Amino acid sequence: MNRPIRVLLADDHPALRLGLKVLLAQTPDIEVVGEAERGEDVLVLVEQLHPDVLVLDCEMPGMSGPEVAISLRERGFHTRVIALSAYSDDQYVRGMLEAGAVGYLLKDETPEAIVAAVRAAVQGEGSFTPSVAAKVAEWAKGERPGGLTERELEVLKLVAEGLSNKEIARALSITGRTVDFHVSNILRKLGVASRVEAAMWAKERGLF
Repeated sequence: MNRPIRVLLADDHPALRLGLKVLLAQTPDIEVVGEAERGEDVLVLVEQLHPDVLVLDCEMPGMSGPEVAISLRERGFHTRVIALSAYSDDQYVRGMLEAGAVGYLLKDETPEAIVAAVRAAVQGEGSFTPSVAAKVAEWAKGERPGGLTERELEVLKLVAEGLSNKEIARALSITGRTVDFHVSNILRKLGVASRVEAAMWAKERGLF
């Protein structure tokens, strides 16, 4: 890439955004093109600015980090997403990776690691804080039916029980849009055309 890497920063803490901006501004091959403090603002700025990389907090006011990442993918944007979070809990890491993030860094990560992650993201390569990388490696070892993630298996179980997407969202405390995303992934991975077929697939294998 001959031009600088265009980066959008999304975090609701001004001090953290400023620190990241100063850090990245010192790097000749990276340019911070915008900042957002609400999830909805991220979608608008990505459409306007076409950044190469989005550094995205998991917990944003309005739309959450995973919801933002899912929406960007649904809209066909090719911006690479790096999650930057204060949390390393499984639910946060899984949520961001399943939504399409290429990396997951904790906010106490070294400046050098953040710069390296931005550069790697442009190449489609993932970067992870060591403790998070260990989790991801462990998950990768666990073979699950149909290649489904743990969350997708939870959704499939409720589909098999006959719940609607709205009911599944309520049961799992996630948004309807996130359920739609998971159901779409399940159908694609299982090679089936409908929820009924997915439920039959699960019952034929005695999963639930």
